[in-house]
Amino acid sequence: MTIKWVSFLAGSFAGAFLAILCAGLIAIVFARPLIKWGIGRFTKRLMADRYPENIWEMVSALTRTSPRIVVENSLRASSGGIIERPFGSPRKFLDFDGLVFSPAQLATLPAPENAPVDMMITIGPLAQRPLILNIPLMAGAMGYGIGVSEKVKIAIAKGTAAVGTATNSGEGPLLPEERALAAHYILQYNSGHWSKEPETLRQADAIEIHFGQGATAGAASRIPPKYLKGRARELLQVPDGEGLVIPSRHSEIVKPQDLKPLVDRLRSLTYGIPIGVKMCASGKLEADLEAAVQAGVDFISLDGGQAGTKGGPPILEDDFGLPTIFALSRAVHYLKKRGVKDRISLLTGGGYATPGQCLKALALGADAVYMGTALLWAMTHDQVTKAIPWEPPTQLAYYTGSQKDEFQIEKAAQSLENFFQSFAEEMKIAIRALGKTSLRDVNADDLVALDEWTSTVTKVRLVSQPYEIVPGASSAEAEPAAAAPTPGKESAEERGTEHERQSVLSLFQTF
Repeated sequence: MTIKWVSFLAGSFAGAFLAILCAGLIAIVFARPLIKWGIGRFTKRLMADRYPENIWEMVSALTRTSPRIVVENSLRASSGGIIERPFGSPRKFLDFDGLVFSPAQLATLPAPENAPVDMMITIGPLAQRPLILNIPLMAGAMGYGIGVSEKVKIAIAKGTAAVGTATNSGEGPLLPEERALAAHYILQYNSGHWSKEPETLRQADAIEIHFGQGATAGAASRIPPKYLKGRARELLQVPDGEGLVIPSRHSEIVKPQDLKPLVDRLRSLTYGIPIGVKMCASGKLEADLEAAVQAGVDFISLDGGQAGTKGGPPILEDDFGLPTIFALSRAVHYLKKRGVKDRISLLTGGGYATPGQCLKALALGADAVYMGTALLWAMTHDQVTKAIPWEPPTQLAYYTGSQKDEFQIEKAAQSLENFFQSFAEEMKIAIRALGKTSLRDVNADDLVALDEWTSTVTKVRLVSQPYEIVPGASSAEAEPAAAAPTPGKESAEERGTEHERQSVLSLFQTF
C-alpha cells in the first residue's frame, strides 16, 4: 500500500513538473510574437487615435500640471474642504547649496585630526539662567496630541537627552513623561489656554512664545473632535465632543508693545530662564524682529518657508513665508545692525537635513539649528516597513496614526541619538578642516558663494573674487579683493542703514 502511494506521489510530481516545463516552453516560443503583437497594436493606436481618445493625453496633461497638483486637486474635489499636506512644501527654493566652505591647507593649517572640538552653545547668554547645550542641534517643535504620539515624544526626549540637547513641546500640552526624560526642555507658550499654569511654566528650561511657523504662517489651527481622543483631550482641557481651536493671536497681545509685559512676566515667573519668540519669516521681517528686540527677548526662533508640519493647507506651505536662507541672512544682518546679536540668540529651522546645511547656517550667524522632519525620518528609518506599502510612514508617528502602537520607543531613541552624534561628528571634521577647534570660531569668512544671487543674499564673498595677498606678508594680513570705494560711498551706506533703522522704528511706533 505504501509503495502505491509513493508511486502515485512520484507520478503526480513528475506530471506536474512536465506540465510546468511544457507551459514554460510554449511561453518561450510564443512570448516574443505575443509581446510584439501587443506592443504593435498599442503603438498603432497611440500613433493614430485622436488626442481626446488617446491615452497619451494623460502624459501631456501631467507634464503641464504635475501629478502632485492633480492628486491634490482630486482631494479637494472629493472633500470640498481644506486639505492638509504633511512635511511642508515640496517647492524648491534657493538654499545652502550655493555656498561651499574654504578648506585650510597651507596659508591656514588644518587642525590636528585628534584635536577636541568645542560644540557647546548658549541660548540666552544674558539670561539669569541661560540654556547651555552640548551641540548646536535641537529637536524642533512637535506637539503631543495635536501632532505626534506619546511614544514619539518620549523617544525624542530620550534621544535628545543622550546627546545633551533640547527638545520642544510644540503647541501641544506638556507631557509629564517627556519632561521627566528630557535633559533640556523648551516649552512653547501657545495662543491656546493650556500649559500656562505657573507650576507648568516653571518646569521649562526656556519658553518660546509662539506667533507663527514656516509651514502654516500665523494662521489658526482647527482639530475636529474625532481626532482628539484619549489622554490628549484631557491634557488639552477640551470637553468631550468638542474640537480644538488654536487661535491665530494671543489674547494678551493686541499691539506689538504688549509683548514686553508678557516676556517680563514669564521671566519673573520662571526665575530668569531664557524667554524667546517663535515666528515665520515675513517680507516685513525687520519690523517683527524690532518688536522682539524692544520686548527684551533672550532668543528668536525663526522658521523658513521650507519648514514642515503634521499637516497644513498647501497655500500656506507653498505661498507664504521667506525661504530659510533669506530669513536667516536678513535676521543676522538686522540683529547685528541693532547691536544685539551677542545678546539675543538666533535659532533657525526650516528644511535642514544635512550636517553641511547646519554648519553653513551656523557660519552665517545662527546660534543653533532645530530640525523636525529629518528627525522623524531618522527615528523611523527601519520601522517604516511596519506601515508601508499599505500605509504611509506617518501612521507610525501621528497621534491619530493607525500604526502608532507599532512604534518602538527604545529603537527610535537610539536611532535619534545616533543621528545627532553622526551630525555632530561630521561637523567636527569640517571645523578641523577649516583650521579651527571651536564652533564659535566658524563664521561667514569661512564660506564662498558659487553664484551672484547667493552672494547677494548672504553677503558672502563670490567664488570668482580673488583673495588678494601682499607678497611676503603673513596669511593673517591677506584680505579678500574688493573694489575701491568711491568717494562718499561709505557715508552714503551709513546713511542708508540709519534710514532703514528709523523706518522700521517708525513702523513699529505706529501700532
